[in-house]
Amino acid sequence: MKAMILNQITSLDANNEPLTAVEVPIPEPGTGEILIQVSVCGVCHTELDEIEGRTAPPQLPVIPGHQVVGSVFQNGPEATKFQIGDRVGVAWIFSACGRCDFCQAGLENLCPSFKATGRDVNGGYADFIVVPENFVFPLPVGISDQQAAPLLCAGAIGYRSLQLTGLQNGQTLGLTGFGASAHLVLQLAKFLFPQSLIFVFARSESERLYALSLGATWAGNIQDNPPTPLNAIIDSTPAWLPIVFALKFLKPSGRLVINAIRKEETDKDVLSQLDYPQMLWLEKEIKSVANITRQDVINFLDLAARIPITPEIQLYSLAQANLALQELKRGKIRGAKVLVVQE
Repeated sequence: MKAMILNQITSLDANNEPLTAVEVPIPEPGTGEILIQVSVCGVCHTELDEIEGRTAPPQLPVIPGHQVVGSVFQNGPEATKFQIGDRVGVAWIFSACGRCDFCQAGLENLCPSFKATGRDVNGGYADFIVVPENFVFPLPVGISDQQAAPLLCAGAIGYRSLQLTGLQNGQTLGLTGFGASAHLVLQLAKFLFPQSLIFVFARSESERLYALSLGATWAGNIQDNPPTPLNAIIDSTPAWLPIVFALKFLKPSGRLVINAIRKEETDKDVLSQLDYPQMLWLEKEIKSVANITRQDVINFLDLAARIPITPEIQLYSLAQANLALQELKRGKIRGAKVLVVQE
């Protein structure tokens, strides 16, 4: 099968192509696993973190990709949940132990044995992928393969982020950064909290205009003061500077939820701008998002079909994976990027 593989950790710039096109054997599904023929696979900022070593794969080479849509091609022994040809999706959560205290409490995203698709095991930048059937999701009718791909990570992790804010209808919400996840969270928040005002902080004017076109109440730059303090803010940027300003813009007892596995920026001067009395005092909170659970994906896919949520997507061929990643690194983003694996 065709696949794009990561052979080594490297810095990603406009001239660097970190993934190599190869032909590799089609994997065989083991007990309780299924073989999926990949139709499309979303491109996520977490792939940049993998490539550049901030959340490095435990072994190389590896096939990235964790927003996978395809059809069941083969059932392994004792795999009975799906029929051949069923349309399914695979998310960041590849597996969890099911036995630890976290798993038993419904927090399998915190499982010490958590495995991530496309990082800890081979992912969806390929013609086929093998996945445990209990971590595969049936996809709603009416959502195309290409639109479904970003729902599996950008959407599901956005859903978890919104839940973690504790937002109530009528309260104010901020979104810092306006890429694949935030443009879905905006649509979700407008549905779940119709009386809430939503404020977007983004670097580029095009992102701000796009946010306003989707119904944002206000849009400004990262450092612009919003018209009113906010009850909650979700940060989905790769940098530290937006964290400092987000804390400044929160109301007393407000909560900042950081939707990022890793942060790129390490400049200590940024954190030196943190003014405790202004930015953290009065019981303001910071909460991180760690991975997703299967229930997050199930709940969000149901909501996405009912609302309905329509992702903005940019399409690339599998062979253009490096180009999609380079554009993502440069911040050339409108909605979500999706690789078309089967033409």
